[in-house]
Amino acid sequence: MLDKFGIAKRIAQELRDGYYVNLGIGIPTLVANYIPEGMEVVLQSENGLLGMGAFPFDGEEDADLINAGKQTVTMVKGASIFDSATSFGMIRSGKVDLTVLGAMEVSDNGDIANWKIPGKMVKGMGGAMDLVASAKNIIVAMQHTNKAGESKLLPKCSLPITGLGCVKKVVTELGVFDITERGFELKELAPGVSIEEVKAKTLGRLVVEGDIKTVNV
Repeated sequence: MLDKFGIAKRIAQELRDGYYVNLGIGIPTLVANYIPEGMEVVLQSENGLLGMGAFPFDGEEDADLINAGKQTVTMVKGASIFDSATSFGMIRSGKVDLTVLGAMEVSDNGDIANWKIPGKMVKGMGGAMDLVASAKNIIVAMQHTNKAGESKLLPKCSLPITGLGCVKKVVTELGVFDITERGFELKELAPGVSIEEVKAKTLGRLVVEGDIKTVNV
């Protein structure tokens, strides 16, 4: 089974040289720590930062330098800071190659719900709607089940939708799944996880066929 660091490491394998990447809060932020050596990737935060660096360790935080989720971050040499209007201009014009987001639910046709639980106070959707509508590729990093042990990989999202048919890949503690017209296609199993466990914890359409690799992190 993968912990949050293992999930981030696996998603980092999807990065490509020259990518412009937006990382959501939570597990996605950790992807910045595992960019392959020698690869040039530019990380963007929708509050107005281009050139975000690795997630800071304890004692290295700068309270004045934060991402859109108000987590402290670092900057790489040559980074730039600008207003959020410019930042969203980058997003909406399709200049972000990859967005990595957390989610509360993902459906087997690629819908994502990641911003609101009815009855709970939230400040708003933030930039998620723009990101899922504009990025060229969306990967979700999340736990496979919620705190009650209920599947978060569903036939249909029950929570308010952030974006429709936009998620291409999901990485959870159990494995790696591509989303195709057939549903969640299991591509890699996390160490120590069985196919039976994945089936038991996935309510959406699940495709298991061929040679299923073990996640290598």
